[in-house]
Amino acid sequence: MLEKIAVIGAGFIGRSWAMVFARAGYNVALFDAYPEALKNSMVLLEENLTDLKDNDLISSKQAVYDRIKPITSLKAAIDGADWVQENALENLQIKRDLFHQMDRLLPDTTIIASSTSAIACSDITKDMQGASRMLVAHPANPPYLLPIVELSGAPCTAKNTLNQARIFLEKIGMEVITINRETKGFVLNRLQVALLNEAFKLIEDGIVSGADLDKTLKYGLGLRWSMMGPMETIDLNAPGGIRDYLERFGPAFGEIAQEQAALRPWNSARYKKMEEERRSEMQLEELTDRARWRDRRLMALIRHKREADKHYGK
Repeated sequence: MLEKIAVIGAGFIGRSWAMVFARAGYNVALFDAYPEALKNSMVLLEENLTDLKDNDLISSKQAVYDRIKPITSLKAAIDGADWVQENALENLQIKRDLFHQMDRLLPDTTIIASSTSAIACSDITKDMQGASRMLVAHPANPPYLLPIVELSGAPCTAKNTLNQARIFLEKIGMEVITINRETKGFVLNRLQVALLNEAFKLIEDGIVSGADLDKTLKYGLGLRWSMMGPMETIDLNAPGGIRDYLERFGPAFGEIAQEQAALRPWNSARYKKMEEERRSEMQLEELTDRARWRDRRLMALIRHKREADKHYGK
């Protein structure tokens, strides 16, 4: 039975994980190497929890907040922890250094998980004595609102570690998938990159504006995908199910796929154009307020989905 959780790194992802664990009833030690970042995270936590309470997504803001303790020492933060969630900068050496330290300080029974978005577990844990109890638990952003978690181990990660991780994360309300073989970017980011590649081409070729492309997702694909994935979507989009769909649209979609196959570099010219287009839609100083708007809209959607699931079923 897990009792104490340590969250390493108090940035946005670490702060979100702290809320995930604390609202499930666990005591959380939140550590950051920068005291000012740790202090700021506690202020932002209170704001996030206020929004969750206002949307009836937690029963008590104070109860959740009180379970999260800011700790200024790594050793003190992980002392007695049953699960450690690492959220350091996306830098291999920084993560390896942290895992080395924690490997020496923690008993063999403690699971150590990384929130990395793209670094393979085997690169982080290579040659470590306790590599069998280490894995990647990659969340979506922000994890306190988007419950998906991708579990990816190295070849030396014990099967029992992956099983225990899945059981624990599902217990605290997360939706868990297991990556059967290491792949760069895991699943979520690979899907996101594929969509972004095509989106950038459509904008660069003058086929559609960035604003209209966003509408296509917001009012089309995104609405469907908020309820079901692409496999279920196409299964429902033809009278005879998925095989019927593929037989009807396969030839045309195959031609489109051939057009999409040519890669274009993600370079400075592309960055400049994307930046200019986005800043014409929203100024930099508006991003923080818009991000909070996004989170509140996600909360309202989560509340609606919960109510709908009770009425209609998943």
